[in-house]
Amino acid sequence: MQKRLYKSQDNKVLAGVMGGLGEYFNIDPIIFRLGYLLVLVITAVVPGIIIYIIAALIIPDAPSVVVSGRDDASTV
Repeated sequence: MQKRLYKSQDNKVLAGVMGGLGEYFNIDPIIFRLGYLLVLVITAVVPGIIIYIIAALIIPDAPSVVVSGRDDASTV
């Protein structure tokens, strides 16, 4: 199974980009959030925000987990 980068649905603050990076690299997302905060300070905020918005648009949402074994259509 190929490993893919998705936005996190469970570990998100805004769009789930940093949580998704944490899940992908198996690192605590706090590390990515602190690194991003450092990038914001170094780049005078605006370029860092633009990068985050682009990442939020490009990285797909995590696929939904479908629970099987229950057929809601048959209940009346």
